[in-house]
Amino acid sequence: MRAQIQKSSASEYELAEQYGISRTTVQRWKHRDSVEDRSHTPHQLQTTLNAGQEELVVYLRKQLRLPLDDLLAVVREFVHPTMGRSSLHRLLVRRGVDQLPKPSPESSPAKPFKAYEPGYVHIDVKYLPQMADEPSRGYAFVAIDRATRWVFISIKRRKTAAAARSFLKEVAKAAPFVISTILTDNGKEFTDRLFGSRAKDASGEHEFDLLCDSLGIEHRLTKPRTPQTNGMVERFNGRLEQVLQTHRFNSAEDLSKTLHRYVWLYNQHLPQKALNHQTPLTALKRWQESHPHLFKKKVVNHPGPDM
Repeated sequence: MRAQIQKSSASEYELAEQYGISRTTVQRWKHRDSVEDRSHTPHQLQTTLNAGQEELVVYLRKQLRLPLDDLLAVVREFVHPTMGRSSLHRLLVRRGVDQLPKPSPESSPAKPFKAYEPGYVHIDVKYLPQMADEPSRGYAFVAIDRATRWVFISIKRRKTAAAARSFLKEVAKAAPFVISTILTDNGKEFTDRLFGSRAKDASGEHEFDLLCDSLGIEHRLTKPRTPQTNGMVERFNGRLEQVLQTHRFNSAEDLSKTLHRYVWLYNQHLPQKALNHQTPLTALKRWQESHPHLFKKKVVNHPGPDM
């Protein structure tokens, strides 16, 4: 029928009457060179993200190995607030990263941490890039609870014992649970323990130790040259590093707000595989239901920090 329409010298009205179709259909086929259906795929795909944002999403997928729902939460918070789940999935399929890459066979699986109740907290320091409006670089003090993966950070201008002491006070106040144990490395901000030719044990007189004693907290130190002992907080520092690498900050305040927004997102919206795909906040609430004696205040959702 389409071929006959193309060959016929009859008018469009006559052909429409003859074949019982509309004049629009006659017009469509009258001026075509073939009788095959054309693709309905639009010439320009309507995507939510621009090219640069797409590259960032693909990078996050590959580097952080985030499942779809976790990646969606990060994209909505840091890249595009109205990104849809189906749109994100189509993007991953189109870019060939819809399946998470398998770990390298050379890499040995991480050993699981011994099970603990809330209150065993790992602490470490993350170096931050120096911003144009800063006289020197800053330091992110990071604390993460072993049982619930709840995270707290604070940015300090110096990496000193006074800064570590100030951070511990902030953590103790912010944590909904009672802190029983803290694990740190052997940095001078945390201990006066020494190694090498001047090796000596911690005296217990370091101001960080003194604060731990006053708060009823046991302070443990990692073994020499074994950073993996504090690997839980080191892994979270790796997440912060990805945020630092994928953002351009206008000021120290901008950097601080971004890191705090990520911690809020992590605590309340990113399910963790180690927690059976619960968020740290959900894990805290369940622990509080089953072990209320471990907590000093009610676990509640917090509104997101200011943009």
